[in-house]
Amino acid sequence: MQRFKNILLVLDPESQETAAFDKAVSLARQNDARLTLFSVVYKHPDLHRYPDSVGETLLTPFVSERRQWLQGFMPTLQEQDIDGEVVVVTGISFLEIIHEVLREHHDLVITTAEEKKGIRARVFGATSMHLMRKCPCPVWVVKRAQTRPYARILAAVDTSACDPKQDSLNSLILQLASSMARKESGELHIIHVWHLFDEHYVRNGGMTEKDVQEAKAQEKLQYKQRFDTLMSQVDVTDLKLHLHLIEGDPDERIPELVMEQGIDLLVMGTLCRTGIAGFLIGNTAEEVLNQVDCSVLTLKPEGFVTPVTLE
Repeated sequence: MQRFKNILLVLDPESQETAAFDKAVSLARQNDARLTLFSVVYKHPDLHRYPDSVGETLLTPFVSERRQWLQGFMPTLQEQDIDGEVVVVTGISFLEIIHEVLREHHDLVITTAEEKKGIRARVFGATSMHLMRKCPCPVWVVKRAQTRPYARILAAVDTSACDPKQDSLNSLILQLASSMARKESGELHIIHVWHLFDEHYVRNGGMTEKDVQEAKAQEKLQYKQRFDTLMSQVDVTDLKLHLHLIEGDPDERIPELVMEQGIDLLVMGTLCRTGIAGFLIGNTAEEVLNQVDCSVLTLKPEGFVTPVTLE
């Protein structure tokens, strides 16, 4: 994985897990990349009522403590001959992370999945979901306690539309997933979920079951041809490869495969949906992320522009 050269690793002392740190160090060493250890001290909105000097004075001890904590990781970077630095800021986590990405042009964010809380808890908390929606660079959310190598990596691609942006995103997903499989000496699984467009209406429109099955067979053939074309564009001959062309809904079939195959890392794209301000992750991607229980590397389509700006 020689793509990433300027990695931002987000750390929080509330998380005692070292999985994200270990993955970041390994990737930075392999890529000869710069690694920034980054942490955000929460700044309550009420502090904006006071002069900036007052707010900063109140938070200074917490910032100093956080910086000292991060400095404890630096000897490991020095031992590995990794170019690194420590950065601590105040504010709201996901906003400050994206601000840092924009300021310093980071090409990858690595963070730890937040701890599950509440009855309706999901694997990925608010900060992770905000980053996967809005961060302009890839976001790798590492599952807690997942310290072992990724034995099984799943790339989720979508060849349902002839869209140059989607095609480029599919290629990037495959490139990164295959590179990660090589790095981790793991299996590479690739999934595309297809379905007959408007099958419900087709069935209610007078078509016989035989006609429906023939239509499905033709549809599957078209998807397989597109799938094969996509696969011909990436060299995975050296990997233990498993291809999954599955009929159904992606938000159901992808999580099912993750569970069935014991997937350690899911590599997938997040697509922009228009019409709702600030909501920049596709419905399918959101549903998948709410159901899987593994680490996830999410990528944005070409031309994606974050709604977060530097003030």
